[in-house]
Amino acid sequence: MPIKSNRVILIVLDSVGIGYLPDAHVYGDEGSNTLGHIAEKYPSLHIPNLIRLGLGNIDPTNLLPKVATPLASYGKAMELSAGKDTTTGHWEIAGTILDKPFPTFPDGFPTEFMASFEAAIGLQTIGNYSASGTAIIDELGDEHVLTGYPIVYTSADSVFQIAMHEDVISIEKQYKICQIAREMLVGEYEVGRVIARPFVGTSGQYVRSSRRKDFATMPPDNVLDAINQQGKEVLGIGKIYDIFAGKGITRSIKTANNQEGIEATLSSIENDNASLIFTNLVDFDMHFGHRRDVPGYAHCLEEFDKYLPALQLNLKEDDLLIITADHGNDPTWKGTDHTREYIPVLLYGKNVKSGINIGVMNSFADIAATTAEFLGIDFATTGLSYLRHIKAD
Repeated sequence: MPIKSNRVILIVLDSVGIGYLPDAHVYGDEGSNTLGHIAEKYPSLHIPNLIRLGLGNIDPTNLLPKVATPLASYGKAMELSAGKDTTTGHWEIAGTILDKPFPTFPDGFPTEFMASFEAAIGLQTIGNYSASGTAIIDELGDEHVLTGYPIVYTSADSVFQIAMHEDVISIEKQYKICQIAREMLVGEYEVGRVIARPFVGTSGQYVRSSRRKDFATMPPDNVLDAINQQGKEVLGIGKIYDIFAGKGITRSIKTANNQEGIEATLSSIENDNASLIFTNLVDFDMHFGHRRDVPGYAHCLEEFDKYLPALQLNLKEDDLLIITADHGNDPTWKGTDHTREYIPVLLYGKNVKSGINIGVMNSFADIAATTAEFLGIDFATTGLSYLRHIKAD
């Protein structure tokens, strides 16, 4: 019989992996370890609140400090899905396991597809290669402004990104162009996300605007849908709405950075009755992982850590706080891609046992199963609930 409880607050620290998975060699990631290498390369890392919860206890081999009596139950989870991208990781956390990865196009999209896309939007395009979003608008921004041709680019992720100046192509038309791309990118071209990347400014001073919009491929039914179907609500904070294409999300709060995401989460814990508050904090990945910035990544962890006491203090009696990640992005690793890693799992609440080492979860989907049982939701999944191990008597 499911145990009826109040709320789950599920926070994804985007890309904060904790050591390479057994199949990491397939992805060229054997030896990667996001948290372990940050602790090694940045020994002044100061995250006392995460350490008190038990983050350091998850992996006895890394240099993160260990504590005798962690405040949370703790462990790590394996990814069963093929791939190592944001969409795949979040979908598995919600209970969906994919048997093949979303395709990537490191050499750009095929000529025949681009010809069809240009015919559909009535415009030529420029770019069509893998690049940093800030670098490519510096490289091609002037040509775009002169010609009106959208800038298409990709990355190590499964994405089709389109950069357009807001004074050259209206934001409404930008979104329409991206929607056309989303509808065309199917079958072998079905990337996880099409992303509108609007920018503003003048030559030499182009900057991306806040009106980014993601067009994700539609996920299968998952624990978010199950929560909705049983009359409960899901609040998505950050890019959760985009990752799930709005499916299963009752309400959403868009945020520009980690600070806004944390503050929205704090406010929602205090004022919102959604059964699941689901937050993605993207700065770890976007600003520091892909850019291989170890000090920046460390400082980002420290900033999150400062908010933890307030998050803990504001939890209601029957709340469950889960802190986890969706993949790795080791800032010491070669290239700029995500890394195939375990994700940390910290489970905390006033009615949750402290100091329980749950070991290795067999799938990210175990988080969905634990969430469903905690909320009293019927949800069929291959994931295994760990509630019996952590629920206080």
